[in-house]
Amino acid sequence: MKKYFIYILVILLILITGGTYFNQQLKIFTFSPTKSAIQPGIQLTEQQIKPSATTITTDATIPDIQVIAENLRIPWEIAFLPSGEMLVTERPGRLLKFPLRDDQEKDLLPDPRPIEISGVAHVGEGGLLGLAVHPQFNQNQWIYLYHTTHTDTGLVNLVERYRLIDDQLTDKLIIIDHILGSQFHDGGRIKFGPDGYLYITTGDAQQSNLAQDINTLNGKILRLTENGDIPADNQFNNPNYSYGHRNVQGISWDDQNNLWATEHGRSGVQSGLDELNHIRSGQNYGWPEIQGDQTKTGITSPIVQSGPNDTWAPSGMVFWQGDIYFTGLRGQALYQYKIQTQQLIQHFRQQFGRLRTIVIGSDNLFYIATNNTDGRGEPQPGDDKIVRINPQIFKN
Repeated sequence: MKKYFIYILVILLILITGGTYFNQQLKIFTFSPTKSAIQPGIQLTEQQIKPSATTITTDATIPDIQVIAENLRIPWEIAFLPSGEMLVTERPGRLLKFPLRDDQEKDLLPDPRPIEISGVAHVGEGGLLGLAVHPQFNQNQWIYLYHTTHTDTGLVNLVERYRLIDDQLTDKLIIIDHILGSQFHDGGRIKFGPDGYLYITTGDAQQSNLAQDINTLNGKILRLTENGDIPADNQFNNPNYSYGHRNVQGISWDDQNNLWATEHGRSGVQSGLDELNHIRSGQNYGWPEIQGDQTKTGITSPIVQSGPNDTWAPSGMVFWQGDIYFTGLRGQALYQYKIQTQQLIQHFRQQFGRLRTIVIGSDNLFYIATNNTDGRGEPQPGDDKIVRINPQIFKN
């Protein structure tokens, strides 16, 4: 009787509180081998999310959080030209260019100019993915695109360079190809590092053994010159910079020029074990030899990993004022990792849905793309969107 009496009390507590007590307890997650827990961060009401595309300057009258583009088709990457114009890749194969209304005010027009990219194979997670603008764009007009395509031997991923003049792409040059493609695990992030080289992330293309083979391009972070040549100090005398990766979809450098990367852990019935890694040249990051808090001689363990019961599905990332921010697809949150205190904070949990990428615009504001139309989300009116956020709100 005593046992049943306790059960009745628990049920009454849930009915009275509406589950509030238990929901509050579930906000805190632990993961090993880190020294901290995920702390809840900023949450918004629907009324606080401001729609419409207006100025991108840092005027105090602009809302701290604002939807500036809507009705996009699975946006994957965002980049800014020196002029302040915004470029966005859409996975089905379009490059969008958001022009400026006025060169003085730097207003973005809400209606982009689409540029179709030929040869894109939108299969599963593949398609038109990464985008990088050359650091000397004003001199050479070069942009770089990562995409999946069909070949006689199957799907492959490649990086192409184009000259972007007005709304036209010319002078196509293949920087690297023969990166094995697949329906899943295609990597796709490309960025220029502080050393002037182009860094490219690849997935294991659902063949996990490739990640440990330093003579293949899959499951790696690649490093090339602007023309696709191999830098003299690449340790393996090939494009590979680091290896043992499952599916890296975010890279960024901190203020000490250290490279960081987000990586998808296992999937399917056994999900979780997503990673934030500090990347060093020539090092092995373990997939599929180790996962989570496992260790092995000669393998570098993650700085933070999600544990077996939580899945971030981390994607794009930036470094800003001492902290790393990365987006979560399945986690449906923006994660903030405080390097000095080793704290992980999640913001906007399930507020915008699946978050694909984050960049810092020419106005020093955050730009985040949702991915609710990718077949795994629950699209809301206006999806997919680009959301602009004033990062100062995370310092309050």
